[in-house]
Amino acid sequence: MQNFTELKISDYTKERLSQANFAIPTPVQAAAIPVALEGKDVLATAQTGTGKTLAFLIPIIERLLAHKARGIEALVLVPTRELAMQVVDQYNALRGKQLTPAALVVGGLPEAKQLAAIRAGARLIVATPGRLEDYLGRNLFNFKTLHVLVLDEADRMLDMGFLPAIRRIAAVLPKERQTMCFSATLEASVANLVRDYMRAPVRLAFGSILKPSENVRVQAFEVSGDRKQELLQHLLGKETGRVLIFARTKRGTDKLARNLNREGYAAAVIHGDRSQSQRTAALTGFQQGRYRILVATDLAARGIHVQDIAHVINYDLPEIAENFIHRVGRTGRAGKTGVASTLFGREQRSDLLQLERTLGIRMERVQADGTGIPAKVERKIEPERPYLAPIPGMVRLPGEVLQVQLEN
Repeated sequence: MQNFTELKISDYTKERLSQANFAIPTPVQAAAIPVALEGKDVLATAQTGTGKTLAFLIPIIERLLAHKARGIEALVLVPTRELAMQVVDQYNALRGKQLTPAALVVGGLPEAKQLAAIRAGARLIVATPGRLEDYLGRNLFNFKTLHVLVLDEADRMLDMGFLPAIRRIAAVLPKERQTMCFSATLEASVANLVRDYMRAPVRLAFGSILKPSENVRVQAFEVSGDRKQELLQHLLGKETGRVLIFARTKRGTDKLARNLNREGYAAAVIHGDRSQSQRTAALTGFQQGRYRILVATDLAARGIHVQDIAHVINYDLPEIAENFIHRVGRTGRAGKTGVASTLFGREQRSDLLQLERTLGIRMERVQADGTGIPAKVERKIEPERPYLAPIPGMVRLPGEVLQVQLEN
C-alpha cells in the first residue's frame, strides 16, 4: 500500500485523513490496518515513532461508522495520562461530525467531565488502567457492547505495575471481541498477557525492537561528574532544535531544569510528582516552542510524543536497557533523523558496555577533554545481532501467525 487512498475504507475516512494531511502510511500502518479491518487480532512490535496510533484508530473509526449501535464499542488502554490525551486528540481530529467525541478516563483530572463524556454517548474510551478500574469498581458504566480492545504500549503498562488492573478489566469485557496489542518490546510478561487475551493473533514485527532506529545517530560522551553540566551546555549550544533530556530521579530533573533556566535556557520539567496541570503546561509549552528543552524521568518518557525532537540527551544512564530504547525513540520519528547523546563517567564504563551488550549495539565514543568539550571521536562498529535471535525474555507464542518481518 503506497497511499491511504488504496485502503478499503469509507470515502468519509479517506477525506478525513486527507484533511489531516495523512497521505502515505508508515510500514506499521500499511501492514496492520488491512488485517485489523478484517477483524483479526493483531500483535505488533515496532519501535516508537512508527505510527502505531493511527494503525489502530483507523480500524476503530471504520467500525464505529459501520455500526451505529449505542454504547461503548472500543477501549484503548495506555500507560500514561499524556499518551491518553494525545490518542484522544488524534481521534477527535479524524472523527469529523459523524462520530461522537472520545471519552478520556485518566487520573489527575476531574472525573465529572470524564463521566459526562461517557454519558453523552462516547463510543470510544481511552483510559489508563488505574482510573478505569476505579470507575468499573463503582459500577459507573459497563462494557456490554464492547467489540474492540487495544493495548497500546503494553510493555510500558506492565513495567508500571498495571498487570493486575489489566487482568481485572479484561475479566469484565465480552469474550467475543477483537484485541490489538502494540508494544515496543515483546518480553515474557507481554507474551503471557497476549497468550491469555488474544486469539491466534497476526504477528507484525518491524525491524529490531531492541535497537534504536537507524535514523538516530547514537553517541556516548565520557566526562567527569563535575564537568557534566558544562558538557551539556556545550551540546545545547550546538543544537537549534527541540531537546529532550533524561535524568534518573525526580529531584535530579528539578535541579537540572533550574540550572538550565538560570543559565538562560528555556527549560520545562515533567515527572511523576508534578500535578497534571503542570505536566500538561510543560508538554504543551514544549510542543508549541515556548520551551526548547524538556527535562524528564523515564516514568514520563512514554507520554512524550512530540514531533521534531532533534536531540535526546541521557544526562543519566537509564536503570534498565529497555528504557534506553524508549528514550532514544523520542527522536528520529516518522522517517526523520535525530541524535541521541549519553553522558557517562569513567566509573560507569562497565555499565555502558553492559547496556550495549544487552541491546546488541555500539555507540560512537566521544572523549571529552579537560574543559568538558568533545575532543576526540572513536567509532567502532560491531556486527549486529541477528533479528529475532534468542534474546532472554523474548518468547514466540504458540499458534501465532508471523505475518510481516521487516529489517530496517
